[in-house]
Amino acid sequence: MKRSRFTEEQIIKILHEHEAGLKVPDLCRKHGMSDATFYKWKTRYGGLEVSEAKKLRALEDENTRLKRL
Repeated sequence: MKRSRFTEEQIIKILHEHEAGLKVPDLCRKHGMSDATFYKWKTRYGGLEVSEAKKLRALEDENTRLKRL
């Protein structure tokens, strides 16, 4: 699976910038991403803090590992 160019911390920071009032096209141009990527992140990471995102990633990794067994 392809790794993201952005970490969870960076994604959450970008989403907080949007909540602070920046428009989506401006954010996408600033960070070099597409609108679809932004909205995908918003559905996945919207409302999360950095610590919660790390827990989510750990649970997903564990789930993947258990499915392989």
